[in-house]
Amino acid sequence: MSSSGKTITVIGSGLIGRSWAMVFASGGYRVRIYDNQPGLAAKAVTEIRKQLGELEEASTLRGELSSSDQLALLSSHDDLKQALEGAFFVQESVFEDLAAKQSVFQAVECLVGSEVILSSSTSCLLPSNVFSAVQMPNRCIVSHPVNPPYYVKLVELVPHPATLGAVMDATHTLMTQVGQCPVRLNKEIDGFALNRVQYAIIAESWRLVEEGVISVRDIDLVMSEGLGMRYAFIGPMETMHLNAPDGLEDYLRRYRTGMRRVLSSAGPVPQFSGEAAERITKVTGRHYRRLKKSECLMTLAN
Repeated sequence: MSSSGKTITVIGSGLIGRSWAMVFASGGYRVRIYDNQPGLAAKAVTEIRKQLGELEEASTLRGELSSSDQLALLSSHDDLKQALEGAFFVQESVFEDLAAKQSVFQAVECLVGSEVILSSSTSCLLPSNVFSAVQMPNRCIVSHPVNPPYYVKLVELVPHPATLGAVMDATHTLMTQVGQCPVRLNKEIDGFALNRVQYAIIAESWRLVEEGVISVRDIDLVMSEGLGMRYAFIGPMETMHLNAPDGLEDYLRRYRTGMRRVLSSAGPVPQFSGEAAERITKVTGRHYRRLKKSECLMTLAN
């Protein structure tokens, strides 16, 4: 997919919207930023100008174009119809409210042709709900970024039950072309993939702290100095495959009994509230306030 002369509209000028605009501009696309609050889209472009300059100075600017060339691809709009002119792809990035997103897509659908792909940045709302009021859900898809999208490249592509395969393919191609790392979900599921894995880790970590098995500091070290180091390079399925001489089948033969035993001992889903939440929140805040202060002192000393 060539970006030459093609336009993408980003709806919403907050952190996610600005990040998407920077990602798409880095790939050479013209980007029209829209916000229904007058002046916010223009303010977003001003903020992006500053960020692009800083990235270029630090030699971390994405794409082959200079910061000034990327900035020239951006425009701000307070009028939705004007913002959508010529767009082949629309990335919605308003706040995480179902009614707000539904309203956006109803308005957008009335102003664009049937060939335009409508994409949402929602992190947890099901596509069948987000696009429930759209007349043509077959051109709709969720493209869920990991915050912040400019630095974390994963994008979960989640289809509406009616989404055409061609829409999934075109979105995957676009995300790859602008340097993201898209993954396809074959069907919608609550939490998508990333948050289901993330919440499973959070739940078990919470249970271990709540039950007094380990401290807040040490459970974080289990991830940052252990699993996180591994999973930054390889995923769980690849880990299992590489962790036994004869691959995944061998791993399962060796460890399935132990895995099932440990997993069966996991407790119920935590409530994340009440006395336990108050206690864990207090300990966590106290520890990381100290840590932040000590890190600041180390920075000043250097």
